[in-house]
Amino acid sequence: MEHKQLTISDIEHLYDQLAGALDQISAAKRELFLVKLALLSAHALGDAEQFQALTHTALLDL
Repeated sequence: MEHKQLTISDIEHLYDQLAGALDQISAAKRELFLVKLALLSAHALGDAEQFQALTHTALLDL
């Protein structure tokens, strides 16, 4: 399966969309939202190994 590459403009739009969604959620529910979003994204990605690699990458430099 070939994946479409996101443009910088696409990434900026997604960042704005995510920031807007986080602004709509109470601080107490943001973590739950992000976990749900991550799991839905993993399901859409359809590749557990790639998701694990992305999770590792996201942990870097926090």
